[in-house]
Amino acid sequence: MSLARREFLHLLALASAAGLAIDSRAVLAADAPAAGQRLYDLPAFGNLSLLHFTDCHAQLLPVNFREPSVNIGVGEAAGKPPHLVGEALLKAFGIAPNTAQAHAFTHLDFTQAARTYGRVGGFAHLATLIKQLRASRPNALLLDGGDTWQGSATALWTKGQDMVDACKLLGVDIMSSHWEHTLGAARVQQLVDNDLKGHIEFIAQNIQTADFGDPVFAPYVMRSLGGVPVAVIGQAFPYTPIANPRYLVPDWSFGIQEERLQKLALEARGKGAQLVVLLSHNGMDVDLKLASRVTGIDVILGGHTHDGMPAPTIVKNPGGQTLVTNAGSNGKFLGVLDVDVRGGRMRDFRYRLLPVFANLLPADAAMRKHIDDVRAPFNARLAEPLAVSEGLLYRRGNFNGPWDQLIVGAIMQVKGTEIAFSPGFRWGTSLLPGEVITRESMMDQLAITYPAATVTEMTGETIKTILEDVADNLFNPDPYYQQGGDMVRTGGLSYTCTPTAKAGARISDMRLKGAPIAADKTYRVGGWASVNEGVTGEPIWDVVETWLRDQKVVKERALNRPALAGVQGNAGLEGA
Repeated sequence: MSLARREFLHLLALASAAGLAIDSRAVLAADAPAAGQRLYDLPAFGNLSLLHFTDCHAQLLPVNFREPSVNIGVGEAAGKPPHLVGEALLKAFGIAPNTAQAHAFTHLDFTQAARTYGRVGGFAHLATLIKQLRASRPNALLLDGGDTWQGSATALWTKGQDMVDACKLLGVDIMSSHWEHTLGAARVQQLVDNDLKGHIEFIAQNIQTADFGDPVFAPYVMRSLGGVPVAVIGQAFPYTPIANPRYLVPDWSFGIQEERLQKLALEARGKGAQLVVLLSHNGMDVDLKLASRVTGIDVILGGHTHDGMPAPTIVKNPGGQTLVTNAGSNGKFLGVLDVDVRGGRMRDFRYRLLPVFANLLPADAAMRKHIDDVRAPFNARLAEPLAVSEGLLYRRGNFNGPWDQLIVGAIMQVKGTEIAFSPGFRWGTSLLPGEVITRESMMDQLAITYPAATVTEMTGETIKTILEDVADNLFNPDPYYQQGGDMVRTGGLSYTCTPTAKAGARISDMRLKGAPIAADKTYRVGGWASVNEGVTGEPIWDVVETWLRDQKVVKERALNRPALAGVQGNAGLEGA
């Protein structure tokens, strides 16, 4: 097929952004998949490679995903990766504006750019890219950073089976974890002991039995890549029993476990490892601090905070230095780390975080069939239209996004509350203006195993305590005390947030319909996703679906974001 002039110009822009040249005759003579194949043809380097994706949140199909316009860094993290958004991120990493890379890594001109470059991710397209890279990199490992078995309707309904089978087919060698544990300890153990055995190593040095401190999973694995001994240590999300229900993993303890990690890094070196890798779900801020304190780790391949960082941060420590990366989310990126190991240590490296543009990578046939087969029993339920959105719907960012505004609005109207809270989850796909809200796209925001919607009588004092606690989890200047996602989303309630203030003093001027919130007054508050055991209520998806069907057309509305103080000029704040 021939390419239209517009498509041709887009491909040239994409090639230029990636630092590759595409011969004009080749573009004009070839179809888009062939041009994409040329685009992703990275020259191999060194003698071994690590391919890394993380936080795909069970998105088997290509999606739209808007990067944040608000990702505020405080303390030493202010103005540094990963707390850069928009123009500041482009400038820091030397990315030209109005290119495919600018679209992949920022929120800028998102709607138009998404319509220009198409959807990203999708396991069938990711599989094609991985096979292509592995063909030129025989000494390669494929590493999955976790948050893989949760985030979609099909993952919820199959208890993660759709994703386990997809990852086996994808060729994942080793994985870490976080949201996997919300399936419950018994289900995780069942999948690890049966489905993953002999296929994928499930590793976590920081998960132990709560009684005797015995390891629940292997802490690390050793692999020989082209004769080079490589150790990969696993790090699950340290605060799983805090950010998610403890009752789902009642007999396991988590935590950062820095001292144990140091011992394991030294142990792996003692066993001959010439490259030591931490496959981490800490979040990038935690990884940066960890890298400055723990020696003997060459590379941290990170996840949890969904930060798509185009280049590693090199962190100095008493033993040398550690590369710290974070590979985004939703299957949107694949990290490619080519390493030259000689004389028993890492001498040099090349790193690229490749955006997975579905239009430029043909779908792998075997993966496509798996996806079709696993979705077949659910297709009618997934595709059912619920409403149409007039505006862009997205979630990611420190404060309310349009999807969250929709959710809290639904709770307040259906449940009859004055105020509503919704968790600051980072996962959730984006929907372009004019697109239909199907049950599938709704479930992309809501698919969890503890979905009960609740109505609670709360005093103003309790409301402030909740907001202060979540703000400290997000904005504590010590990364080791950042224990959750983004800020809790609010409906009905307005307030001022000072991220740089001390704990307990970040939230002020709370108001409801213009009137100050009184500490001793009781308010009717709706919410969902309580981490407490025994909470019952209508599933949140029934609440939201009821509201959507009643609305039919979801109007674009102003976001109920807090007034911000003390962060003027912060490089993590743009377009707020």
